[in-house]
Amino acid sequence: MSIEFGAHTFAAVPAVDGTPVSHAQVLRDVVAEGIAADRAGLAFFGIGEHHREDFAASAPEIVLGALAAATERIRLGTAVTVLSSNDPVRVFEQFSTLDGVSGGRAELIVGRGSFVESFPLFGYRLEDYGELFEERLELLAALVREEPVTWSGRLRSPLSQQSVFPRSHAAEHGGRMPVWVGVGGSPESVIRTAKHGFDMMLAIIGGSPAQFAPFAGLYRKAMEQFGHTDAAGAPLGRVGMHSPGFVAETDEEAKRILMPQWMVYRNRIGRERGWGDATEREFDAQVAEHGAMFAGSPETVAQKIVWAVETLGVERFDLKYDSGTSHADNLRSIELFGSEVIPRVRALLGQ
Repeated sequence: MSIEFGAHTFAAVPAVDGTPVSHAQVLRDVVAEGIAADRAGLAFFGIGEHHREDFAASAPEIVLGALAAATERIRLGTAVTVLSSNDPVRVFEQFSTLDGVSGGRAELIVGRGSFVESFPLFGYRLEDYGELFEERLELLAALVREEPVTWSGRLRSPLSQQSVFPRSHAAEHGGRMPVWVGVGGSPESVIRTAKHGFDMMLAIIGGSPAQFAPFAGLYRKAMEQFGHTDAAGAPLGRVGMHSPGFVAETDEEAKRILMPQWMVYRNRIGRERGWGDATEREFDAQVAEHGAMFAGSPETVAQKIVWAVETLGVERFDLKYDSGTSHADNLRSIELFGSEVIPRVRALLGQ
C-alpha cells in the first residue's frame, strides 16, 4: 500500500514577545509555508477555515489561489471547508476555479468544523446544525458530477437542471475533482461519507488513533455495500488521517517549542467549552507512543506514523503542523517532515 503525506495549517496567530502577529502577516507566512511544503515533496497542503480572532484564514480559497500561482506540484485544498455554513454551489465554483488555475491540483475537504462562529455570522441557526450539513453534502455530491443538477431541500432554494461553471480541470480530462469528508468519529458520519462515494479523512485530535480503526473498516464495508467498487468488486475510496504534531531535531526540542503554544490554545478553547486547564501531563499523554499528537524528532514521529498507518490502513497522513508556533519553527518542521520523516516512514513500510 502506497501512502501520501500532507500538511495542514489553521493559520494560528502566534505571539512575538507577547504581541500577536498581524493577520496579514500570518497569511503571508502561510503562503511561504505552502511553498516550503511543495519544495519538501509533500503531496497536499490544506488550510483550515475559521472565523475567529486567533486564526487568520476565514477565506482559505483566496490563499490557495495565491499558492496555486507560487507552487508547481503540490495539491491544494481546505482542511476543512465548513460546509454547513457555506453554499455548496459557491464552494464548487471556488474549487473548480482553483482546479483550473492550478492545473488540476485542487482537493476539497469538507466537514462540520469544530467551531460554530460561522453560523451566526452567515445567518444560520445552530438548531439546524445537523440538517444543514446533510443537505449541503447531498447537493455537493450532485455538483461534483458536473452534470445539470436537479435538487431540492428544506434549507436552501431548489435547483432545476442547473449547470454550474467553470468545469474543473479534472472533468475536462475525464476525471472528478477529489472530495474528502472530515469525520470526527461517529458511525453515522462514516456511513454518510460512504453513501456519497467521497473519500474519508479521520480527524484524530484526541485519544488514540487506534480508537478509529473500526471506522476505517466500517467505511470500506459501507463503500462496498453502496456499490462504490472497482471492476473487481473491491471498494473504492481513500481513508486518510489528520493529526496535530510538530517535528524538531530532538524530542526535547519539539516539546520545548510546542508545549507552551499548545497550552495557550488548549486553555483558550478549554475555557470556552468548560474544560479544566491543561497540564504538562496531558501534553505528554498526547505525544506518547499511542497518543493523538505526532510530535518529536524525525525518528520518533516516523515510528509513530508507521504504527498509525498499519493500525488504520490509511492511504494518506496529514500533519497539522501549527499550534501557535512561530513561522520560523513551522518552516523547519515542514522541512524535517519532508526530508527526514517521510523517507523514514517509506523505508519502514518497505515502499
